[in-house]
Amino acid sequence: MIFINFKTYQEATGKNALVLGQIIEEVATTTQTKIVPVVGAMDVKELATALKVEVWTQKIDPVSYGAFTGAIIPEAVFEDGAKGTFLNHSENKFTDYGLLEKAVLRAKEVGLKTLIFASDLDELKKVILFKPDFVSYEPPELIGSQSVSVATAKPEIVAQAVEIANSYSIPLIVGAGIAGQEDVKKSLELGATGVAVASAVVKAQDQKAKLIELTEGFK
Repeated sequence: MIFINFKTYQEATGKNALVLGQIIEEVATTTQTKIVPVVGAMDVKELATALKVEVWTQKIDPVSYGAFTGAIIPEAVFEDGAKGTFLNHSENKFTDYGLLEKAVLRAKEVGLKTLIFASDLDELKKVILFKPDFVSYEPPELIGSQSVSVATAKPEIVAQAVEIANSYSIPLIVGAGIAGQEDVKKSLELGATGVAVASAVVKAQDQKAKLIELTEGFK
């Protein structure tokens, strides 16, 4: 399983988001690998309408209908076709765990799956109590790295994160610096269910070739 975080990169926003989404669908189909595009709320509807693969949104806010200017309510992205949401990514963290728990509950109320990110094992132990569908260990210092992945830099920590996740029967996704098939393979060997990738694919000169390379790590 591969989550592709489009972030707000120009190469994956607006019309470019649809192009990358179509590439993801093609590779997912030909390689029989589950690949999930994770897009900004503004691009959910277009991709969800055009694609057969699951489309996730990058965040929601722990609110419902009301006076919440600028907030992303889960009902809206679910109605647009989103199947799940990232929460607590290092670039958009919750400062209050109570609000994070509320966001998980709001997502579940409307039918959105959730993936919560944790920056370290202590945070992982806290957020896993909110019972998301997936958790991810992603040390922020390695995000965007094209030379060092968390699977190679901190394999012992990944193994501990897997043990924590397994104790709650929640799949672990490994993120930060995942750039090639060896990073994917190592993550799976350590017990992870899948990986989260962003710039390695979005910024690649040949996005399709990079995606295919990553899927090779599942063989």
